[in-house]
Amino acid sequence: MINLPVRPLKPRNVGITMVIDKGLSLAESESLVEKAGDYVDMVKIGFGSSLITKNLAEKIKIFKQKKIDVFFGGTLFELFFLKKKINDFIKFNKKHELNIIEISDGSIKIDHQEKCKIINQLSREFKVISEVGSKLDCYALSNKDWVGQMTSEISSGSWKVIAESRESGNTGIYDSNFQIDEKLFNVIVSKIDTNKIIWETPLKGQQSWFIRKLGTNVNLGNIPSDEVIALECLRLGLRADTLDIFHQ
Repeated sequence: MINLPVRPLKPRNVGITMVIDKGLSLAESESLVEKAGDYVDMVKIGFGSSLITKNLAEKIKIFKQKKIDVFFGGTLFELFFLKKKINDFIKFNKKHELNIIEISDGSIKIDHQEKCKIINQLSREFKVISEVGSKLDCYALSNKDWVGQMTSEISSGSWKVIAESRESGNTGIYDSNFQIDEKLFNVIVSKIDTNKIIWETPLKGQQSWFIRKLGTNVNLGNIPSDEVIALECLRLGLRADTLDIFHQ
């Protein structure tokens, strides 16, 4: 009846919606798949929660049956890195038959050349998503370093790079008031192919801002599990926040 913006079919390379799982039960995971599975591309088992998640294998199976990729939060990698147990980290991913690995240094300091070396090594066996930006103010990057690290991590083998914001949405590419750092954004998009970036946007205002700037098929991450349908409506101009840009 109404022409809606075109969304690519799954599996998608652009227009990705990545959901953060902060402790979904099996029933909640099944509910997410039933009501919104067509709109979810990836589920991140948040933080290091995979180590204490009951029925983890069953949960992963629920998502994979709907062609939803699953991966463990970058904090888990950082923990294994600190313990000097990267091989055990790889084994843990293989045990759960995951093909995506997140490599990050948002909570700790890793020499960037070493990070890129790990990305390169793991990209031979996995699809690597690397995260750029710190959760901690003391490790905040300059705009130049944001671009430099994104560029080198993509060159090292990252399939996508995540622009950090935490699940709170008030750090990394945002300020403490949850507002995008527009100067940083403009520098990044002038240098990096935006199809290679997943922008963390846990809040509606952040999601609509990126859709208005980069269009329907911008890659968005850290989406709350109960906000997937609402986000898809933003992507299609079915909410007041984006109706004007797609249907006016």
